[in-house]
Formats: sequence, structure tokens, C-alpha cells
Amino acid sequence: MPDRELDGRVALVTGGSRGIGAAVCAELGAAGAEVVVNYVSSAEAAEAVCAGIRSAGGTATAVAGDISTPEGASALVSHVESEVGPIAILVCNAGVTRDNLIMKLSDEDWRTVVDTNLGGAFFTCRAVARPMLKRRAGAIVTMSSVVGVHGNAGQTNYAASKAGLIGLTKALAKELGGRGIRVNAIAPGYISTELTDALPEAAREAILGQTPLGRLGDPADVARAVRFLVSDAAAFVTGDVLAVDGGLGI
Repeated sequence: MPDRELDGRVALVTGGSRGIGAAVCAELGAAGAEVVVNYVSSAEAAEAVCAGIRSAGGTATAVAGDISTPEGASALVSHVESEVGPIAILVCNAGVTRDNLIMKLSDEDWRTVVDTNLGGAFFTCRAVARPMLKRRAGAIVTMSSVVGVHGNAGQTNYAASKAGLIGLTKALAKELGGRGIRVNAIAPGYISTELTDALPEAAREAILGQTPLGRLGDPADVARAVRFLVSDAAAFVTGDVLAVDGGLGI
């Protein structure tokens, strides 16, 4: 792909201050997008991501906003549209985990994960859909997971939220495609982040043993896939779920 194929396009990345989100922001910034790094509480981390993008010659702005509520998502989109510019790209990356076996999983942990991972994506997509429809253009990527495709013991809340994102993605692709808006999902496998760094060694080895490529993914692996899906190189791709899992899901 060209070096700056997203030149001038405003890209909003929810949960962009760390891990996969930070890598996505850096990748889109390198492609020329004007990146909006959304965060809830980690202002310092978000500003560090922006500083990295700017040092590489890109443009980035950190914007606080809790997308787990309809009011928060709407306010975030309105702020970006009025203060930064028309949103051409939305990456729904914000997510949390609260793992436990179902008999021990609290109502609060169920609601927190589903409200953030699935509800947040829904609220943000709904808020950005209207201006994108008026402009008859846009690209949306949701961040699902291999767990949303295949399930995982002890993660019923997380798996349900990530599986729900796949349904949301496919339905939105059908709703918005007629106006030139593409919606796709990425299903990462186990990526080297703060969450996987905390895995016990035995669990880590078990994952590697099931992954044909024999390694954990890097956030940059996912970021490059996002860059492809939001670019014109994927102009005829919508409603798809792209696995970035090293073959784990085979």
C-alpha cells in the first residue's frame, strides 16, 4: 500500500491509549490519517501515543470519552466532528475483561464487559453512522476476538461480547453498504499485551502449542490489518471477519 494512503482522513480509535489500540493509532498515523486517540482515564498514555505519531510527522489528538454509555459516545463523536473534522474512519477497539467461571461470574462483571465491549461499539457506531451516511462514505472496523468465534472457558462475558460484535458488524455492513460505508471486524488471537504478559507460563505454552505460527501476535500485526481494511485497497471488502491469530482458529 502507498505510504500515506489515508492522507487527511480523520480516524477515531476508541481505547487508543495502549496495547492494540496504541499500535492501531500509530499505524494509521503513519498512513497519513489525522488520528483521534480516545481514552477514558489514561490521559498520560494517550498523550504519549499522540507524541509518538507527531514525532513521526503525523497528526494526532487525544480526546477523553466514555463510550460505554450512549451519552458518552454521542458526545465524543460530536466533539471530534466539530473540533477535528469529519470522521472517515472508526475503529471500535475499547474493551475490558473480567474473567471467571460462570458460577462465580458476578452480574456486575457481566454488565461491565458487555456494556463496554459490545454496547460501546454499538453506541459509537450509531453516533457516527448519521454523519457518514450524509457523506456517503466511511470505514468502520470492530475489534472482535478468536474467543468470540470459538469461545473460551472462564470468559462467557467476554466471548459473548466479542461474538456480538461479529453480528453487529455483519448487520451494519448490510445496513450501511448502500451508502458506501464499509464495516468489517478483526478477530485477533493471543496478542502480546499487558493481558497476555500476565498469563501463567503453562497457559502461555499451551497457546503457543495450538498456534501454527508458534508465537504470540504483536499489536502491530493487528494494526496492519486495520490499516488494510480502512484503506481503498479493501474497497470491495465489507461484512468480513479477518482472523489475525497465527492460525489458532484453524
